[in-house]
Amino acid sequence: DASIKQEAVDLTATSEKKNATKKKEEEQEESMSEEDLELKERLETCVSTVINKEKEAAVTIALRQKALDVIVNELRTATSSMTSVPKPLKFLRPHFADIQTLYQSLVNNEAATAAADNETLEFRARLSDVLSVLAMTMGKPEERESLKYKLLGMKDYDTLIAKGVASKHAEDNLGSWGHEFVRSLAGEIGQEYNARVLDGADPESDEAFEDLLGMVRVIVPFEVTHNAEAEAIDLLIEVQRLKNLLELDTIDENNYQRICLYLIKTADYMSDPDDLMEMLETAYEIFFKQEQYFDALRVALRMSNEEAIPTLFETCKDPLMKKQMCLLLGRARVNYTVEDDDDDELNPLIGNEELSEQFLKLAQDLDVMDPKTPEDIYKSHLAETGGFSRRRDTGAAHVDSARANLASTFVNAFVNAGFGQDKLMTPDDEWLYKNKDHGMMSAAASLGMILLWNVEEGLTKIDKFLYSSEENVKAGAALAVGILSSGVRNDADPALALLTEHVEGDSHIMKIAACTGLGIAYAGSAREDVMDLLLPVVENATGGPDKMMEASLAGLALGLIFVGKCDDMVGGTIVQALMEATDDDLNHSHAHFLCLGLGLLFLGQMEKADAMIEALRTIEHKLSKYAVILLETCAYAGSGDVLKVQEMLHHCAEHLTEDAEHQMAAVIGIGLITMGEEVGAEMALRTFDHLLHYCEPPIKRAIPLALAVLNISNPDFAVIDQLSRLSHDPDGELAQNAIMGLGVVSAGTNNSRVAGLLRQLSEFYSKEAGHVFCVRIAQGLLHMGKGLMTLNPYFSDNMLCNGPALGGMLVLLHSCLDLKSTLLDKSHFLLYYVTCAMNPRMLITVNDDMTWRPVTARVGLAVETVGMAGKPKKITGFQTHTTPVLLGAKERAELGTEEVLSVSSVLEGIVIVKDNPDYEAEEGTK
Repeated sequence: DASIKQEAVDLTATSEKKNATKKKEEEQEESMSEEDLELKERLETCVSTVINKEKEAAVTIALRQKALDVIVNELRTATSSMTSVPKPLKFLRPHFADIQTLYQSLVNNEAATAAADNETLEFRARLSDVLSVLAMTMGKPEERESLKYKLLGMKDYDTLIAKGVASKHAEDNLGSWGHEFVRSLAGEIGQEYNARVLDGADPESDEAFEDLLGMVRVIVPFEVTHNAEAEAIDLLIEVQRLKNLLELDTIDENNYQRICLYLIKTADYMSDPDDLMEMLETAYEIFFKQEQYFDALRVALRMSNEEAIPTLFETCKDPLMKKQMCLLLGRARVNYTVEDDDDDELNPLIGNEELSEQFLKLAQDLDVMDPKTPEDIYKSHLAETGGFSRRRDTGAAHVDSARANLASTFVNAFVNAGFGQDKLMTPDDEWLYKNKDHGMMSAAASLGMILLWNVEEGLTKIDKFLYSSEENVKAGAALAVGILSSGVRNDADPALALLTEHVEGDSHIMKIAACTGLGIAYAGSAREDVMDLLLPVVENATGGPDKMMEASLAGLALGLIFVGKCDDMVGGTIVQALMEATDDDLNHSHAHFLCLGLGLLFLGQMEKADAMIEALRTIEHKLSKYAVILLETCAYAGSGDVLKVQEMLHHCAEHLTEDAEHQMAAVIGIGLITMGEEVGAEMALRTFDHLLHYCEPPIKRAIPLALAVLNISNPDFAVIDQLSRLSHDPDGELAQNAIMGLGVVSAGTNNSRVAGLLRQLSEFYSKEAGHVFCVRIAQGLLHMGKGLMTLNPYFSDNMLCNGPALGGMLVLLHSCLDLKSTLLDKSHFLLYYVTCAMNPRMLITVNDDMTWRPVTARVGLAVETVGMAGKPKKITGFQTHTTPVLLGAKERAELGTEEVLSVSSVLEGIVIVKDNPDYEAEEGTK
């Protein structure tokens, strides 16, 4: 009984449903406008004619062809704009299956195919075109039906061509169906290509993919001409044929910039180094073809391909462009000599010989020439407890502590760096003797920093100290000569001439000073003669702690001189020294610097370091782990390689309380690998939070340093907050590293928030000598060059990384891993390695003869414009200034006037401008 009832209920339900759907359809038809109804009927008539169910003889192929043409026409006119689903697609949806069946019947009939006349073939080809478009919205996504029909259709067209009756429809058969269709087809081509490769087709040969590549050759130019460059490049990457881009004649002065920008930015996300190189090489070729030699040079430097430089200089005929390229090489610290008629003009630019002059002129323009004393920086009169201490100590004389004076020496050096005058060192020798033994060395060396880049004048001031009776002063003067010539080429080569005798001499302190001096002076220059001088010192590593220290610092200097050059000679010698060293030697606090030297040698060179890593693994000492991780992280610096980051996190997962140096290196390594690539850097920040919560003290101590690597000279609000919290940590070493981190993050920015934090810290830790020393160093870095300098190794719109600069920063950060035995002990002179990273953060516009030409410029936060349509704004929240102006780490500048054109595509450093020939002054201004 119940079951009958149930059936009855079901029946009523279904009939009701049917009625409802009928009603709905009727309502829909009523609600459609008249033209829509007419369109629907017209399409339905055409479909029924095309399908011809009754097989009426009257319906000839020609008639069906005409009906098909109507459908094609409707589809094409409707898909031109894709704001809503085109009506014809909507109305043809119910008939999709019927048309498919018809097509199958036409194809299945083999005999018919053989005997098919041209008319039938053409009809079948047209039908597959229509099906391909319909399948775009109606086909199953994973079956790639759209592509399948398109390929079948193309075969038919080819058959027609073979028969000698080319169809008029075969031409322009992709683009005419509209962008969306081309886009969805491109996606399916990529999938199909990968599927075929997985099935064993050889991606190197074109044979297995001829049909796909035929379509790619049509789609890519279509997309490039229709401003969809990014999609064209994506398609070529999918089918591994990026080089085909160079054969296009549609790349011109209107779109090459967007294409190359997309290539360069996408390259960062390529996991395979070969793909990365291919993308950059393609961008290089395009720039070269468009005669944009400056941009081509930037890409060449990004690939660290220095062999391209001579070609660029030979091909470039524009003298202004050549000068601008030389300025870029100077900024990148590339040791290259132009062999040219006007090389006396160009080589000094590469050698940064005018840097000092331009920097001092900038300082005059901004009115910051007056020398500052350390007290101006500490502002201890602002200290909240100042009143009490003064009342208490009124009777007692002021006591100078050696460490406080040493700190003041460094602060004074950093703040007045490059200005050539200060109040402690240049007036007389009194301050020098306010320092104890090894303190005198750093004090004498600070002269080099104050006179930075000004080699001629500097040598005359330092000279007298080179003949001092005090070993320490003499060593400091030797180091000063090296610091002075950092990044500046001089024909006389003073550093090499003056320091050679000390490297070969017997005095331990002179030796370490001379090695460090050479490392700073020739950073990145890859000079063979300096290598021949320093290698014997590394080879002679055994024989007590002094020898090991000399070898370590010589190895570090060599690493910095050959930074990123993968030199076998240097690498082999350092590894040899590490292998032959005794356990006592490897336990030396400075042995780490020998490993760092090796790491710098392969900085950013990715898989080229693999052989060395294997060699290091054979060393039986805990240092081996540290050396391996250090080398790996240096090799992948700035690459954003996710797998390497995971590997480093894996090292951090072990819970160790001692012998955890390799974990600290891994933490800094995470920062190092993800720097220069924003997405990775943001994710790394979150990772560090987890590490802070769950890891052992050694790892926590390295976190402030890793945060610092990610934000060199870029005082980001959140990072400063984090470091400020860590700087009050009960663990002394963590707090000291956080304080040093604050200094690095705010270096050269005069950031008032950090200045306030550091002043509070100097009171908070007033009883802790080590902490106060760190606070002072951080204050010195914060006000470095009176706020006109930066330590950020990334330049040229954050596209290029300056090897020596990053190297210099790594020396500082790795010495922070063991402050007690480096900076807080007798090796405080290692701080001067920061010199390699110091650069003015200025934008100066000059005429062709390098005289200043002030123009208006807009400076604002840089905006990522890659792949955007039209001409998007490159900066946001800008202010308009007249050059010279200072640029922050995340800022970008553009010219604010049409009157001049810049030779360089990136406004940074010294930029040559020329008159715009098409410029017409406005009426009222004449």
